[in-house]
Amino acid sequence: MNAPNPALDRASFEQALRDKGRYYHIHHPYHKAMYAGECTREQIQGWVANRYYYQVNIPRKDAAIMANCPDAAVRRLWLQRVLDHDGDGTEPGGIEAWLSLAEAVGLSRDEVIDQRHVLPGVRFAVDAYYNFARRASWQEAACSSLTELFAPEIHQSRLDSWPQHYPWIEESGYSYFRKRLGEARRDVEHGLTITLDHFTTPEQQQRALDILQFKLDILWTILDALTMAYMHRTPPYHTVTDQQVWHRGLGQ
Repeated sequence: MNAPNPALDRASFEQALRDKGRYYHIHHPYHKAMYAGECTREQIQGWVANRYYYQVNIPRKDAAIMANCPDAAVRRLWLQRVLDHDGDGTEPGGIEAWLSLAEAVGLSRDEVIDQRHVLPGVRFAVDAYYNFARRASWQEAACSSLTELFAPEIHQSRLDSWPQHYPWIEESGYSYFRKRLGEARRDVEHGLTITLDHFTTPEQQQRALDILQFKLDILWTILDALTMAYMHRTPPYHTVTDQQVWHRGLGQ
């Protein structure tokens, strides 16, 4: 009988998690087109409007993790994530910064807040992520946040390329990306520590890798839906109606 595979040591397990970065959505053709300057105004607006649905669900996801966590010390640290997005009552948070981005690309606050442009596929993917975080153990839900390992690179790519390629985007719109550069690095230290501490057996480590892949699948699927609607010009229900029931016209 073959001996079972041993658990990875801490450094090897962390490297296995980081190796998942090859599936990060920075490699999706939609993202590649955005930072190569190949997107139209409508494609940029469509991404911003749809991504808003993900943004507003981040603090709900983080609140669900805290609700399932009995450790007050962990909750105190995790609470900062909610404040980062919702604001603390004195300073605006990431959601407000995203609305500034929406205005900078020519969308109105109202049309983004009321989610009229959110594609069914995007809604389905984001809801799957939120429901996973709500129902999973708090350690598993925390592990799902580890796409933050790869986030600073994607924020920096936008800051480096968008002003050059899309001069019509107002400078004020970039505050969200600048803000997240530091926040994501801080957050990943906490989430990574939880994951490395909790997932210690071979089975647990494979579970953590599967959870991270699930989150990567969520992010990739969001861009697949956007690609169909804004690049291939095949939005939902386009074969059965002349009316785009999910879409009332970007920037109107």
